[in-house]
Amino acid sequence: MFEWFNSKKVDEFSDWLVAEMLKRYPPEGLDTDPKKSARRFQKVHGSLVTRVQDFAVTNKLNVYTKARLGNRIKWGMRESGYPAAFADQFSHEIVTIVSFARARSGQAADKT
Repeated sequence: MFEWFNSKKVDEFSDWLVAEMLKRYPPEGLDTDPKKSARRFQKVHGSLVTRVQDFAVTNKLNVYTKARLGNRIKWGMRESGYPAAFADQFSHEIVTIVSFARARSGQAADKT
């Protein structure tokens, strides 16, 4: 039962994800040319989503750890200077991806 609340891997992953966003798409990048900013975000987003999906498939997350992941990402991004709306939407998307990634991997395994 206590393993249910173990969030060490989630904390490490969420900290890495926020740090990666800061490095590859800093909050100051939001104020630049919208077209360049969108292209840059699209590249960063694509690679991070792949890592998030891999994390979700290899780590069985429960309701508590998914919520912790989302909150830690959201508040980490806000504290790093990202606008609240951007941080909220990004963290919501990450939790959604995590929620469906494991289900999709199970479906893919069933088809083979």
